[in-house]
Amino acid sequence: MWDAEKAALEVEDYRAAVDWAAQTALRDIIGRMMLADILIGRSSIDQELQAVIDERTTPWGVTVQSVEIRDIVIPQDLEDAMSRQAQAERERQARVILGESEKQIADSFAEASKAYQDNPTALHLRAMNMLFEGLKEKGALVIVPSSAVDTMNLGGMSGMVSMAQNNLPKDS
Repeated sequence: MWDAEKAALEVEDYRAAVDWAAQTALRDIIGRMMLADILIGRSSIDQELQAVIDERTTPWGVTVQSVEIRDIVIPQDLEDAMSRQAQAERERQARVILGESEKQIADSFAEASKAYQDNPTALHLRAMNMLFEGLKEKGALVIVPSSAVDTMNLGGMSGMVSMAQNNLPKDS
């Protein structure tokens, strides 16, 4: 307190008024922040809070020298709401990432299709390779459309069985 006369005449109880100003300012500052920012940015909250309190108390002849937040207790219902908000944001970000991945995959497939467009032999070999890779997994079940079997000249079911048998481990 640097002006006792103002502190005594401007407010009834300057200590209670400073407490009230601090609580009000803290609620306002916290209300504008995200939970993560509150938890990691206590020093910035301290500085902003000091400036707001000092602005309110200077007319009373009181200056705030420093502010230090020791602990913030968030009501359970507010904590639950903030947790749900954070979860929703994480899910949104995951969906955005998945969408971007899908777009990149589609772009890669479009680029690959251009390479196969004028080279049916390369496309045929790629399809055969994909089928082989699927069959070499132990216990793998590969469903191949009949049109693919016809275009690959696998000879129907006998060609598929032959490919599968060629893939079985050899007995020594």
